[in-house]
Amino acid sequence: MSMAIKVYSHEELAAQPIGAWSGEAYRQVVGALRGQLAVEDLTQPHWWTLNHVAGEPGAWTRAPLTERLASYDDLGIDFDSVFDDLVARGWMTEEAGAMTLTEAGEAGRLRARERNLRVHEQMHEGIDAADFVTTINVLRRMVANLGGNGDLPG
Repeated sequence: MSMAIKVYSHEELAAQPIGAWSGEAYRQVVGALRGQLAVEDLTQPHWWTLNHVAGEPGAWTRAPLTERLASYDDLGIDFDSVFDDLVARGWMTEEAGAMTLTEAGEAGRLRARERNLRVHEQMHEGIDAADFVTTINVLRRMVANLGGNGDLPG
């Protein structure tokens, strides 16, 4: 059930500051996701770690995974402490440095995934898929125009 929002003219909307709106969208989306992860006593770096390790069991070691995840980090996270926490919880093992999720880790990842999916569903309420794609492409173009990487995360 999406909330009704006030309708404005094309001219009023075209004059809006994109930085203010993209910043507010970021704060709302990330805040909602972080709130749901906190229910599982997880942070976003925990979530990123769980997904990367689940996607390639035994392929990641600390240094390459830290390098990969650091580009997403806006909080100055100590990734070694995240990895240590997942090992201490019994959610992840490291054999010869290679990380693998345990059954408990995969179960926790799936619980967190369900929570995140609910946030995504709420966020998308009342938004046509074509409008969402257009929005992503507009933001990608703005990022690239300002010298950033407009490619999708790989």
